[in-house]
Amino acid sequence: MSDLVEARPSPIHGTGVFARVDIPAETHIGRYEGDPTETDGTYVLWIEDDEGDSWHGIDGTGVLRFLNHSRTPNVEFDGPDLYALRDIETGEELRFDYGAEWAHVP
Repeated sequence: MSDLVEARPSPIHGTGVFARVDIPAETHIGRYEGDPTETDGTYVLWIEDDEGDSWHGIDGTGVLRFLNHSRTPNVEFDGPDLYALRDIETGEELRFDYGAEWAHVP
């Protein structure tokens, strides 16, 4: 993953994740790394189980914990795995949609 992305200051908010190289659509960018948690926090990614009846959290420790929100995302999670929704250019910030609670934020 470190070959594809890096964390650096973001014009959106604080630190962001940026493409180090061109990333083609549908590319597996990486896996959200961290410890399992049941408590919400700044870097917790909540993942719905396959049956859709429960959620579990991952308290992020890797670079992907710095992903910022956008209503026009260019990446998405499938479980803990992150994929490009479209071609992403070198230097472009990776953004994903945090969900309905963030609908008021561009």
